Amino acid sequence: MDPASRQPKPLEWIGSSKKDLKALPEEVIDVFGYALYLAQIGGRHEQAKPLQGFGSAGVLEVVEDSRGNTFRAVYTVRFEESVYVLHVFQKKSKSGIATPKPDMDLIRERLKVAARRAKELRDGQTQSK
Repeated sequence: MDPASRQPKPLEWIGSSKKDLKALPEEVIDVFGYALYLAQIGGRHEQAKPLQGFGSAGVLEVVEDSRGNTFRAVYTVRFEESVYVLHVFQKKSKSGIATPKPDMDLIRERLKVAARRAKELRDGQTQSK
């Protein structure tokens, strides 16, 4: 099936990710928004890559540079119920391309929240049938 003809999955924001996205430059918001839309319809943005350290958990990262800064959006397509936006941030570190440990820890915590939320949705759907 053509991804564009699919009904988009809901998009859920974990923690402060939506507020954090809105604080970014407009051109970055546009790139991240389009990447998230593609994820909702089962596609994948050309800049989306698996985030290292999560195995095959379906955790993806989109990196966009703007005005000399680097911004990242991390989301997961692991769960059938929704696309969960886990973290949106400006990468501050100038050394290397690795995601800083505090950000990785936050992403891991928010992935757990997303897993609980997906389970709640699944359980709610099975109870209402």
